[in-house]
Amino acid sequence: MVEVFSGRTLVNKEGDLVEPEEALRNKVVGLYFSAGWCPPCRDFTPLLCDFYTELVEETEPPAQFEIVFISSDKSTEDMVEYYHDMHGDWLALPWTDPYKHELKKRYNITAVPKLVIVKENGQVITDKGRKQIRDQGLACFRSWIEVAEIFQNFKG
Repeated sequence: MVEVFSGRTLVNKEGDLVEPEEALRNKVVGLYFSAGWCPPCRDFTPLLCDFYTELVEETEPPAQFEIVFISSDKSTEDMVEYYHDMHGDWLALPWTDPYKHELKKRYNITAVPKLVIVKENGQVITDKGRKQIRDQGLACFRSWIEVAEIFQNFKG
């Protein structure tokens, strides 16, 4: 993930700046393309919150998983309101960062919501994260880890 967000800064829900190199190191990352104006996004986000909470906040040790919200909202204010009202305690790319357009292109995002699960280096594990969470619940995380490990073994 260091490669994907290299030279960028992310934010947390408190508005603090977060260095992606540290926050995303050795983690499977969900790139969550979403917007507050989108009814399917508003439907899926609470499910994603529950998934994240169970996986990261209620598991000992916490799962090596992080989400980065990439907004398709129409303004900073809309993004902040949606992020604070409905999202979990994950990270976000600032609305003002034009890099969101490059990410949408790189991961072929044509509609929201879309949850792309990637390795630390940005390599796609699955672009069907939303469907897998709906269908499999927490069990899908294990398959994501297995795919990430297979990629790692291929590389080495």
